[in-house]
Amino acid sequence: MTTVATFETHPDAYVHWKLSIDGDIARLVMDVKQDAGKDRGYELKLNSYDLFVDIELCDAIQRLRFEHPEVKAIVVTSGKDRIFCAGANIPMLSTSTHAFKVNFCKFTNETRLSIEDASANSGQKYLCAANGVASGGGYELALACDEILLVDDRSSAVSLPEVPLLGVLPGTGGLTRVVDKRKVRRDHADVFSTLAEGIRGKRAVDWRLVDATHKLSVFDAEVTKRARALADAGPDKQGPGIALTPLEVEVLGDGSRHSPHVDLDLDPAHRLATITVRAPITAGPSTLAGIREAGASWWPLAAFRELDDALLHLRFNQLGIGTIVLKAVGDADAVLKIDAELERFRDDWFVNEVRHFVKRTLKRLDYSAKSIFAFVEAGSAFAGTLLELALAADRVYMLDADGVYVVPSSMNGGAYPMGNGLTRLQTRFLADPARVGHVLERAGERLETKQADELGLVTFAPDDIDWDDEVRVALEERASMSPDGLTGMEANLRFAGPETLETKIFGRLSAWQNWIFQRPNAVGEHGALKSFGKPTQARFDWERT
Repeated sequence: MTTVATFETHPDAYVHWKLSIDGDIARLVMDVKQDAGKDRGYELKLNSYDLFVDIELCDAIQRLRFEHPEVKAIVVTSGKDRIFCAGANIPMLSTSTHAFKVNFCKFTNETRLSIEDASANSGQKYLCAANGVASGGGYELALACDEILLVDDRSSAVSLPEVPLLGVLPGTGGLTRVVDKRKVRRDHADVFSTLAEGIRGKRAVDWRLVDATHKLSVFDAEVTKRARALADAGPDKQGPGIALTPLEVEVLGDGSRHSPHVDLDLDPAHRLATITVRAPITAGPSTLAGIREAGASWWPLAAFRELDDALLHLRFNQLGIGTIVLKAVGDADAVLKIDAELERFRDDWFVNEVRHFVKRTLKRLDYSAKSIFAFVEAGSAFAGTLLELALAADRVYMLDADGVYVVPSSMNGGAYPMGNGLTRLQTRFLADPARVGHVLERAGERLETKQADELGLVTFAPDDIDWDDEVRVALEERASMSPDGLTGMEANLRFAGPETLETKIFGRLSAWQNWIFQRPNAVGEHGALKSFGKPTQARFDWERT
């Protein structure tokens, strides 16, 4: 699989999607260029998709939120006749490395969750107009939308054929959304998930798999009518939108990446990456007009866009990196002042979008298949929003020396919930919820190492004599352990507390999908994924484990 050079794109550069806007209704038309994958060894037939198709979709969702706040309803449909989307491209999956398959599924999961997040928090409702067959990942894309309309043309159906045809699972949350989101009855879901040809018409509606079906002759009119109703019910937001300008990233020869607010430095010999987030030199604008004028250069949006870019490149392009060291440097007071503006103007649509983007980026960090250590040293700026980075880490090492501190703010009290619906402080202190209040009572206070340790914010607090040896040994020990074992361990430990649709998708469905992706029944020489589209049938090992 070709290395992904960048996750940035723009509607002017889209190959597979067409984005158009008419007042408060937008249309996202999927029209995948069939030969776009030829240089990677596959053809994207029947609107099947690969990572590059999903990168464009992710960009479109993001731009609709920031650049087009006037949009209240988005129609997702196909530009091809009788086919909505055939799902993930099977030749792409069958010829990809295991790591790529896993990371591909993870990214597409995050993209679909971003649709649901836009619906819940941006007042932008998504309507899937399935004007043809919606199969596998195509139906999973539909499931991420608020409503699904299916054309009734006697052939178009919805299906999740992964189990009967490929020996794998619907890897972007299909099973979970069928029963948890659409609340399909278990017995119906069992039939549906083992029926390769899928279900159409009245039964699809009766079983809650779609919201309505309409004859081809009236389908477009019904889609327009329903989109209008969704838009009319949405909130009004005062524009204009904020352009998401291109990132400024310097890529070094070793793969390290430097940008104005975030540095990603690689140490491949030790399988180590250091991400350093720099606080702003000044707090910047303190009025809503000034924040709007700053736009994409406003520090919290600019810094976390750069961090998101760094995390994606680590995920896809630096598989050998096992541990991320997080550092935050600069003026903690500037971060706290920006936190105050994030809280003060939280009801403004743009500030709200920035808060939710920071939340989604922190979740991307949570879902990283890397060990995460935070190092709090002299000059650190782990304050408020940046303190969330340390709270997301598997361990926090804090130097016990004068002038080393962390600072909580109100933003640690609920602005950035994890996938389990809890804050990182609540997740940290499940056994003693009162501790969350004790930490938040100290908001704005510089907590030196002893105080932070007593509050439970620190894992280890070496003094300056022991610091170098302790962090060196910790990193060497981590690098000596099985990456598979560590990934499984970390994913289990990071999401304590309630199980949600999101934690099921990442913690359960994705984990089992990843396991199945390594089993010979799926990817062996005679596995179902390898045999798909060939004249030979799959051969299964019938033992259940």
